Amino acid sequence: MRKVVLYHLMSLDGIAYEDGDWFVDEGTRLVDYLGRVIAAQDAVLLGRGTYEYWVGHWPASDFQPFADFINGTRKHVVTSSALSREWTNSTRVTTDVHDYVTALKQEPGRDIGIHGSIELARSLLRARLVDELRLVVAPSVVGQGRRVFEGDGVQSWKLSEVERGKNGTLFLDYGR
Repeated sequence: MRKVVLYHLMSLDGIAYEDGDWFVDEGTRLVDYLGRVIAAQDAVLLGRGTYEYWVGHWPASDFQPFADFINGTRKHVVTSSALSREWTNSTRVTTDVHDYVTALKQEPGRDIGIHGSIELARSLLRARLVDELRLVVAPSVVGQGRRVFEGDGVQSWKLSEVERGKNGTLFLDYGR
């Protein structure tokens, strides 16, 4: 069975999205970590907001290895509305997301990633459909902003690997 893997960047206080310059540059270590995460994936789940933002950026980007990955990978976009722009390998998901992801996990293939898409990530975490976490925690306290982990109840995770970047960033891998 395929695994759903949540990859997210966040601050020490759990902020996963906030405008401003709060993320510490770890140079090639961050890119290498992202490369390892996406190398195990052949599909991604995106919310509509992330899709609409990314479709304007990634098709013309040369930031590797993510540009080739996200442009060539099957994208399952959870939205009740029509997509404003087409992007290669994108499928609009209009059915119940939990049923859809449960069925997708049964299909042959590699890991299914969640990148960005905070509301979608929260929903799948609450439904216990996320199997692994790949978190990049910056040594910054932001104070306010959007969090991935918020109001989801108690969930137990097992730390499987930890790396420390030169500037204090933590690269954390967890499984159920």
